[in-house]
Amino acid sequence: MPYLQVPALAMAVLLFIVMTTGDVYAQNYPVKPVRIVTTETGSGNDLVARLIAPWVSASFGHQVIVDNRGILAGEIVAKASPDAYTLLSYGSPLWLAPFMRERVPYDPVKDFAPITLAASSPNILVVHPLLAVNSVRELIALAKARPGELNYSSSSTGATPHLAAELFKAMAGVNIVRVPYKGSGQALTALLGGEVQLMFPNSGAAAPQLKTGRLKALAVSTSAPSALAPGLPTMSASGLPGYESVSPFGIFAPAGTPAPLIERINREMVAALRRADVTERLFNAGVEVVASSPGELAATIKSEMAKWGKVIRDAGIREE
Repeated sequence: MPYLQVPALAMAVLLFIVMTTGDVYAQNYPVKPVRIVTTETGSGNDLVARLIAPWVSASFGHQVIVDNRGILAGEIVAKASPDAYTLLSYGSPLWLAPFMRERVPYDPVKDFAPITLAASSPNILVVHPLLAVNSVRELIALAKARPGELNYSSSSTGATPHLAAELFKAMAGVNIVRVPYKGSGQALTALLGGEVQLMFPNSGAAAPQLKTGRLKALAVSTSAPSALAPGLPTMSASGLPGYESVSPFGIFAPAGTPAPLIERINREMVAALRRADVTERLFNAGVEVVASSPGELAATIKSEMAKWGKVIRDAGIREE
């Protein structure tokens, strides 16, 4: 029996060394600038990264640089060294892309280490002011009375404004038709001009039009009433129990990044996100701070893939 104890002891010593080394590395990290790779300039992912970068930089003692790489952001970070010097700010398209594309250059679960679910933004169901409905129930009744006649606008295929509408179609049992546009601005302009009758924009995009009365809001997509949409009922309470759709914004490192580094970065980013000025600026942009643990982000991704994967498959959604 004693000969079995040597490998066990060696393994215990090795594990101790690895854990101790990781802790020391985390204490000394970083020794050079850190890069947060994200999507296009002006996106929610970009906003989150740029608002926390100065505060994390101050805490780290080294600059945190935001690098806009568009759709390539995920691939770049998936292939980066797992040393926590290349991070990723991305939302649900990161983990939903495999449901809509034949080939994706990364595995959304295996190739990334979750750090924090930084924030989220709800969708608002809005209609053209001249559409003769004032509630979700009235919209459903109208859509059922005129199948295939009501159109909704959206921009990116598979983004939350698109998926929110498809979830509405499935849960309400209605036939409304998607009219795609190149960007959210064009999609909103089409609704304002009466080219389409409804849309599910993110709250930040909808807010200016709602304040001027150029659009009519019917409901918010969160499971509970949202401070970002004061006075609006939820979709769930408006005739579609269980309806929920939000745009999540997550921060990731490459898979294999040591746990002590993930924990260190999580602490610094959560502290930055919970600053009153950062929270306020995000709120004014239609985004609510979440600042979760790594495990909570991982659980969110698992839940989202199960839920939206079914919606995407049932609706036959494929990226153009």
